[in-house]
Amino acid sequence: MTIRATLARSLLAGAALVLAVSTANAQNIRFWTTEEQPDRLAKQEAMAGAFEGATDISVEVIPVTESELGTRATAAFAAGDLPDVIYHTLQYALPWTEAGILDTDSATDVINALGADTFSAGALSLAAVDGGFAAVPVDGWTQMVVYRKDLFDENGLAAPTTYANVVTAIEALHNPPGMYGFVAATKVDENFMSQVLEHVFLANGVSPVDSGGFKPLEEGPTVEVLDFYKAITEASPPGELYWKQSRELYFAGQAAMIIWSPFILDELAGLRDSAPPTINDDPTSSELASKTGIVTTFAGPSNADGAAWGDIRYFGITADADIDAAMQFVAFAMDEGYTDTLAIAPEGKFPVRRGTADNMTAFVEAWAMLPVGVDRKAPLAELYSQDMIDEIVGGLDVAQRWGVQEGQLALASKIINSQVVNRLVREYIDGERDAASTVAELNAELAKIN
Repeated sequence: MTIRATLARSLLAGAALVLAVSTANAQNIRFWTTEEQPDRLAKQEAMAGAFEGATDISVEVIPVTESELGTRATAAFAAGDLPDVIYHTLQYALPWTEAGILDTDSATDVINALGADTFSAGALSLAAVDGGFAAVPVDGWTQMVVYRKDLFDENGLAAPTTYANVVTAIEALHNPPGMYGFVAATKVDENFMSQVLEHVFLANGVSPVDSGGFKPLEEGPTVEVLDFYKAITEASPPGELYWKQSRELYFAGQAAMIIWSPFILDELAGLRDSAPPTINDDPTSSELASKTGIVTTFAGPSNADGAAWGDIRYFGITADADIDAAMQFVAFAMDEGYTDTLAIAPEGKFPVRRGTADNMTAFVEAWAMLPVGVDRKAPLAELYSQDMIDEIVGGLDVAQRWGVQEGQLALASKIINSQVVNRLVREYIDGERDAASTVAELNAELAKIN
């Protein structure tokens, strides 16, 4: 029986996924992964070993440096020597589909058999293609507004879910140098500023691309973005700021709000000696974590629904794969082995598959109990409230990126990597031109990128 038939039968029966394979002829597949750190590689090899024990299909886990993944995949495709499964970032899902590198029918069959409704809607939509999905979502994370919930509560402030709420909180809490209202990214040549700015633009529904390519920025909403970014910058310390200063000031209790990735969560709780909280005399204290809230979906005045900036990773089944064996491996890694998949780095691997048909929150619950940290370990569920856990995971339902849904991710990536947006926003903040002129300059500069 083929895996497609097996998957279809299990779906119709509503039973657990059946992994049927003959043991008479052992099979071997190759799996490329960008999670190449030794401890993460060991966990993936252990999961592959468990899969082999269940199916008699061996998996060769092959580490690939993320910056080399695109060129290696292109070369392997040309040589007819692609691996069976690739763990890859969002940026490759649609381009690899168009190039013929990915077998989208196989990925779609796995998703449908496991239950599309058990996956995060946002993670699926970002990889949607005609008739299905380019690849199977594995894990992801959303950028967060990290804020001092204790100070917000003491001052009767609403959570920083909107531009307006952030500005109101700054007015109440900004009191430098003891407390800065915000620590905004201002260092133009840092990718951190690019990520933060894209998040702020998305929050107000502003994108430089549509399905036809470059789309001139609409002046009104873009001016709102610029004015908001100027407001949070004016509530920040002077200087060239990026992730380092924002984390240090927040950890010292000198910042009311920052924008950061979830990789800060274990550090906030005093679990990593290389980045200790300094809000008190105990670098292992979880005090700051207990005083912290997060927001993933953030809205501007021209986009009431808001947006979350998301980074999703996928299992791509390739055109050269042993399809049945590759599908079984991906299905296993997303079902029986899914908790082990997330355990590779749970602080940055939010579950995009929430549960099963029998328990729609099973994997979220299991993930919340996985230990995070480096020098000390504790589960997120012991460090943060259930509301905060729900917010962390919920952002993936509305995760967005410039150009993905429009089929223009490649152009959007060129725009981001050019750092034109960073530079011109910084020049506006520094008073080199007014907001309307900055929008015009942005449109003129971005139109040259192709």
